[in-house]
Amino acid sequence: MKTVLLRLSGFTFLPLLSLVTPLLLLPIISGIVGSGGISSVIAGQSIGIFGATVLMWGWNIDGPVATARATDARQRGNIYLSSIRTRLVLIFLVIPVVAAIAAAVAAPDFKSESVSMALASVLAGMSPAWFCIGTGQPKLLAIFDTIPRFIAAALSAPLLLLTHQLWNYTLVLAAATLISLILFHRRLEPSESWLPKNIRATFGEIKAQGHTAGINLAGNAYASTPAPIATATTSVAASGALATADTLYRFGLFTVVALGNAFQSWTIEPGAGDTHRRHLIAIWAHTILGVVGAGILTIFGPPVSRILFAGQIQASMELCFYYGVAFAFLSASTPFIRNLLVPAGQRALILRWTLISAVFGVATMLISGFSGHVLGIAIGMALSEVLLFFTLLFPAMRVLNHERAASSNVS
Repeated sequence: MKTVLLRLSGFTFLPLLSLVTPLLLLPIISGIVGSGGISSVIAGQSIGIFGATVLMWGWNIDGPVATARATDARQRGNIYLSSIRTRLVLIFLVIPVVAAIAAAVAAPDFKSESVSMALASVLAGMSPAWFCIGTGQPKLLAIFDTIPRFIAAALSAPLLLLTHQLWNYTLVLAAATLISLILFHRRLEPSESWLPKNIRATFGEIKAQGHTAGINLAGNAYASTPAPIATATTSVAASGALATADTLYRFGLFTVVALGNAFQSWTIEPGAGDTHRRHLIAIWAHTILGVVGAGILTIFGPPVSRILFAGQIQASMELCFYYGVAFAFLSASTPFIRNLLVPAGQRALILRWTLISAVFGVATMLISGFSGHVLGIAIGMALSEVLLFFTLLFPAMRVLNHERAASSNVS
């Protein structure tokens, strides 16, 4: 328990630290673009986040599991090399598409701002955070992910105030990302180059992660589309209100990610004793976080959104409530996917239900958006998470019961 508490403190504090400066940037950005541009900027950010998911492919799901189970530094280095090669290939495909989509959904006067935020967000896909999680070392996460992002955002604040140009943030963040990647690679000291020499072999690695990448992409499809759909189909005021709620929701997701990071390697690491109890602790912790987070988002979301967006626009309590529902069920389903079903080899099952949930959710959002009902877009996302939770609940419980039986036989 001491180990997991240390990991929890590291994997919670560090991601939350990286939130501080971006939160401070929001009023600056809102002052630059005004109420008419907020939805375009947040839509660009959402598109960029989805692009980062494509870029990450399946490494943020498979990677921590493989790294946690690796028996020596050489194996871990080879895992990282495979990931960086596939992502270097994908980045040349992802960036043009992300920029084009961000420009297409933005309001005419805010296309460049939308593209800038999209490009700044897509760079998260190059992060080595998943590797640090798999090794259970929050110190690495701080040095090579949290601190560079913190510095980039801090340096960007005065540049934004002076120039009123969002592309400054993109350039500073890109430089910080590149420097941290080079330093991380040197620390690993792998025997081979991180550049893909055999493109066919690299595409083979990309294909091999098809199931996991599908889970990742489908799950993020309905999580990343509410703001772009609202921006493209509803009024500026309605889409702006949803965008503010969407932003608060995304900041809240860092707590789910942090908690999942702390528990993942702890529950599945080789030689772990009493894995059944460890899984139960993780499940209950995520459930409590989901319920508490949903309540906080619903009650405090509207006033906090007004402060963060410099009084330009405010999320309604109804929008925050449905985003809170989505948060609660996403948090509760996280240990099912990361700690039970993926390690048990149930990727096809997760992919199937995630695709069904995504299709259902996105269809609901599109119907609501074209009907002019912005609240229905938030409801569509919430229903997606509810559906995914209940469809994965029983398979996850079967895996958990199997592990308990296996532990009892060993005892």
